[in-house]
Amino acid sequence: MTFASPGYLFLLLLLIPVVGWYIWKLRHARASVQLSSTDSLQRQPKSVRVWLIHVPFALRVGVITLLSLALARPQLSNRWHSESTEGIDIMMALDISGTMLGEDLKPNRLEAAKAVATDFVLSRPNDQIGLVVFAGESFTQCPLTTDHAVLVNLFQSVKFGMIEDGTAIGLGLANAVNRMKDSETKSKVVILLTDGSNNRGDIDPMTAAEIAKTFNIRVYAIGVGSYSKEVRVPIHTPYGVQYGTMSSEFDENTLRNITQMTGGEYFRATDNNSLKAIYKQIDQLEKTKIRVREYSKRTEHFAPFLLAALLCLLTEVLLRFFVLRTISE
Repeated sequence: MTFASPGYLFLLLLLIPVVGWYIWKLRHARASVQLSSTDSLQRQPKSVRVWLIHVPFALRVGVITLLSLALARPQLSNRWHSESTEGIDIMMALDISGTMLGEDLKPNRLEAAKAVATDFVLSRPNDQIGLVVFAGESFTQCPLTTDHAVLVNLFQSVKFGMIEDGTAIGLGLANAVNRMKDSETKSKVVILLTDGSNNRGDIDPMTAAEIAKTFNIRVYAIGVGSYSKEVRVPIHTPYGVQYGTMSSEFDENTLRNITQMTGGEYFRATDNNSLKAIYKQIDQLEKTKIRVREYSKRTEHFAPFLLAALLCLLTEVLLRFFVLRTISE
């Protein structure tokens, strides 16, 4: 509890002369009736009124105390303290082209990437994270947000066929950079995950990397695919899903050049475990201190003290004029 006007608490110092005056008055009070001996009176039991004689003064002291507290305006607050915590801006650029259905990762490259990325998002509650998907084109699935529950739901809705097939790596990277270029956060990162070579889009991957470098955005690139030359992949036909094979080779040199230009790193994920290890490594690499603002909501609590003071005052009046009433001279 805090006080909005603590200066009024100095009114409590008034209790010192008030109590002193009351004690002095008791010691110098003169008897209304003079007796030669009080022995007979001392043997008489004391009535309730004798015990109540000091209650009005105690109530008056209570009134002064409670009014002083009410004027000081006691407040209760719900407060989140300002503190340093870890957090950065991260845009995830995810390849959803047909080759991401390759089954060298289980159940396939796309589903494995979604599952591991979801765990990564949930492990970083202080980050602003967004999602860009790309194939032959690119669009923003989720802008930067701290509402990770929404982001995870949007991750689950990502699937092959949402956009025209192909691999527009440059366009996907440029889209991710555009989504975070105006952010005031000191540390900005793009995690680019793909298994192909750039074959679509109007923006070259290295041009997109230069743009990222201009805005101090680091790019971590993850190449997905085993070293096996042939990978089993489902093929959708008018007669249902058929299975064929595809080459697992892709343009790793471009991904390495992108990361070198932007100050990031390149990783190769050949199976589910290596993909998880890569995200853990990125998690350890990207730790930056940010400042969280203090928020405080205060509620006034002077009313109970004011009501208690009025109750004490009313009780004193009733006692003084009805229960302990005396005959004046």
